[in-house]
Amino acid sequence: MTRSIRLGIQVQPQHATYQHIRETVVELEQLGVDILFNWDHFYPLSGEPDGLHFEAWTELASWAELTSRVELGSLVNCNSYRNPDLQADMARTIDHISAGSTGTGRFIFGTGSGWFERDYDEYGYEFGTAGSRLDALAAALPRIEERWTKLNPAPTRDIPVLIGGSGEKKTLRIVAQHADIWHSFVSPEDLPRKLEILAEHGEAVGRDVSEIELSNELRNRDESVADALLDAGVTLFTLGISGPEYDLETVKHWIRWRDSRNA
Repeated sequence: MTRSIRLGIQVQPQHATYQHIRETVVELEQLGVDILFNWDHFYPLSGEPDGLHFEAWTELASWAELTSRVELGSLVNCNSYRNPDLQADMARTIDHISAGSTGTGRFIFGTGSGWFERDYDEYGYEFGTAGSRLDALAAALPRIEERWTKLNPAPTRDIPVLIGGSGEKKTLRIVAQHADIWHSFVSPEDLPRKLEILAEHGEAVGRDVSEIELSNELRNRDESVADALLDAGVTLFTLGISGPEYDLETVKHWIRWRDSRNA
């Protein structure tokens, strides 16, 4: 399957006013990025720990109204913070909001098992263990997919599922079962081995994993690494940018790289 190279920008919802985030989202769509992501946390992950920060899902509903072309989602939703059926309904609702006059939604359901302990402690969620959180994600995804079949109105399209993480025993099996997109920070050198393991999981669950789009992060990487990831099969490249001043010059650089490789 031949895929175009896509660029997704994670507008990290930290250290900036919402007005500035709105302006950045609008400008990024005008610049020509393919996807806009945020993250699903309650506190900043860098800089001042108690700095400005906004909640992911309500922000995405706003972005769905602000934009008309880009796809959008979290990189990634934390499965622990919301009931699976509620997650499905929220995703379906943003899917419809983002459809606008076209009738086809632009929402990507990016999800993962969660990891930032402060979120759990401050908001009263049980942190558990990495294994228990992955087990909860594995149990949640079938419920989410089933709820999508019951909602009225139904989603406007088969909502793409992006799963983040690279754990070989549990995460990649969940990816093989449920993901349309697999996101990781895996190096170009290690990616072939991870893909072999993913293929083994796909064989076990009866899935052709070549259907799954590969996604990887560009931050703190140069074009040589991006080219190596591209050679290894990655076609969705993400770049995280943070407030208070979102770096759009770096975004423009990677847009030029994307366009040159797609030419």
